[in-house]
Amino acid sequence: MDIVIKLSQFLLSLSLLIILHELGHFIPAKLFKTRVEKFYLFFDVKFSLLKKKIGETEYGIGWLPLGGYVKISGMIDESMDKEQMALPPEPWEFRSKPAWQRLIIMLGGVTVNFILAFVIYIGMAYAYGEMFIANKDLKDGLLIENKAMLNAGFKTGDIIVGIDGEKVIRYDSDVNRKLATSKEVVIDRNGTEQTIAIPNDFVDQYSKAGKDALATFRVPFVIGKIADDSKNTVLKPKDILLSLNGQKVKYLDEAKTILENNKGKTVEATLLRNQKEEKVKLMVANDGKLGIQLAGLDLDSLEKLGYYKISKREFSFLESIPVGIERGKDQLVGYGKQLKLIFNPETKAYKQVGGFAAIFNVFPKTWSWEAFWSITALLSIMLGVMNLLPIPALDGGHVMFLLYEIISGRKPSDKFLENAQMVGFVLLISLLLFANGNDIYKAIVGK
Repeated sequence: MDIVIKLSQFLLSLSLLIILHELGHFIPAKLFKTRVEKFYLFFDVKFSLLKKKIGETEYGIGWLPLGGYVKISGMIDESMDKEQMALPPEPWEFRSKPAWQRLIIMLGGVTVNFILAFVIYIGMAYAYGEMFIANKDLKDGLLIENKAMLNAGFKTGDIIVGIDGEKVIRYDSDVNRKLATSKEVVIDRNGTEQTIAIPNDFVDQYSKAGKDALATFRVPFVIGKIADDSKNTVLKPKDILLSLNGQKVKYLDEAKTILENNKGKTVEATLLRNQKEEKVKLMVANDGKLGIQLAGLDLDSLEKLGYYKISKREFSFLESIPVGIERGKDQLVGYGKQLKLIFNPETKAYKQVGGFAAIFNVFPKTWSWEAFWSITALLSIMLGVMNLLPIPALDGGHVMFLLYEIISGRKPSDKFLENAQMVGFVLLISLLLFANGNDIYKAIVGK
C-alpha cells in the first residue's frame, strides 16, 4: 500500500508539472497563431495510450513517463522533422514568426513553472500557516547525530544562529536545506558563539552518512511497542523515561548514552505514566537496548509536556502573498546553490545527482497534501531552472540562440540548429543515464 501511495503522488505531481509546463509553450504559440501539431503528456514512442485530434492539434498520453512535449510546426526540436524544415516556410510556422514572439513561446514553459511554485507557496502559507520553534526556545539546543555534521565540528546541544552571514532566529524545515549548501555556520554552544567552516565535500559526506537529518530538535524517550522477548515487560506504551541509574533523563539522546554505559546491567528508572511518576527496575541488554520500539510525540504533545514552545502563525490571503513569495525566493536561491555545488568537482556533489527513483523517494508513504504541494513546488522550481540551462534541446538552448539572433540580427542556419539539437539531445541522454545510474548504484550499495 505504501508504494501505491508514493507512486500516486509521484505520477500526479509529475503529470501536473508536465502539463502546465507544456501549456506555457502552447498558449503563447496559439496567441501568435502558430500551429501546434501535438500536445502530449509523456512520450509516445512508436505508439500512444490515448490520443484525440481536436482542430489542428493531436492531444494524447504516451507510455514513456520521462516528460512530455508540444510539437510546434516549423520548429527544430526533438522530433527532428527534417522533411517539414526542407519545405518553404509557412506563415503559421514557428520559424516564420518574429524573434521576440519565438522567445516568448520558448520562455513560456519555465515562466509557468516559476509562477506555479510561487502560487503554491502562497496557497500553503494561507492554508497551513507557519509552525516553528524559535531559537530562544531551544534551551538545550539541537540534536546532532549525522556523521557529516559531527565530522565538521557540530555537537548535540548546539543552536544554529547564522548560516553564510544570514541570521537564523528559528528552527524549521528550511534550516537543514540551508545547512546542506552552506560554507560557514555560526553556532551558540553553551552561551558562546563559534564559527564552523563547512568542508567542500560536505554534501558527499552527508549522503554517505545515511538518512539522519543534519539537525533536528531533541525529543524525550517514549516507549512504543514492547518486544515479545523483552525482559522489561514492566514497561507500557506511552511511558516516558525521566531518569536512569540515578541520572536525570530529559531527552532520548541522553538515555541512549546511559544505556550504552550500562550494558548487561539492571538499573533503576523513573517513568512518567498517566501523568504520574513510577519507579521500576529495567534490564539493559548486552547491546544497550531495552527490547522496545520507540514512539514519537507530535509538536502539540511536546509543548504540553513543557519541552518546547511551538510558535504558530496564520495568515490572511493578502498576508500570504509576501510570505509565499519570500519562501519561493528562498527555495529558488537554495536550488541555485545546489547546482553550483554539483558543477564544482571539489564538492563531489555530482555523485548525489539522482534520477526518477530519487524523486520518487522524496514523496512520503502516507498521503499528505501539505507534503505533496511542498514537494511539487520545489520540483517546479527545479524543472524551471534545469530547462533554463543553455543546453541545445532544452528551452534554455533555444533561448540562447534566439537572444543571439535578436542581438546580432543574424539567425543561425537550420543546419546549425539541427546539429546543435543533436548534440544537446546526446548530452541530455548522457545526463539522464548518469542520474538514473546513480540511483541504481545507490540501490545496490545501499547508500
